[in-house]
Amino acid sequence: MIIDDSLMKDALATLRKWCAIQERCQQESFFKMRKLGLTAEQSEQAIGQLISEGFINEERFARTFARGKFRIKKWGRRKILFELKKKKISEYCIRRALQEIDGGDYQYTLNELIRKKSKDIKDGDLHVRNRKLASFLISKGFESELVREALHADEE
Repeated sequence: MIIDDSLMKDALATLRKWCAIQERCQQESFFKMRKLGLTAEQSEQAIGQLISEGFINEERFARTFARGKFRIKKWGRRKILFELKKKKISEYCIRRALQEIDGGDYQYTLNELIRKKSKDIKDGDLHVRNRKLASFLISKGFESELVREALHADEE
């Protein structure tokens, strides 16, 4: 695919640099192209070019996104899944991304969040404390069943 329009060439050069800095998904790239002044048709063509050159790869993006959000922001699987769906990532890529999260690390992170957040909750009532913890953990994207089990184990 040869692209000879100067706006398109400049936009592609900018996008190649932008994509080389960190993983990008198609949706983010499309929005960036529109901001650079490309039409929807030109943006689609440019995405095809960037995919063929390996600058955009949805599965690679999803896997990197899941690892990063889990390790750095301590997000749970549900929040990661929701955010990937918002970015229009395919179910296949989402499944692959969630496989990046080790079950042992996931449980350890959940327990660490419980331990740290417990120090911040001043309420002495166990039920109130657990409700606040559960609310916090669920908002971080952890599954309610896992939260319930972890809080119950923490009581013992």
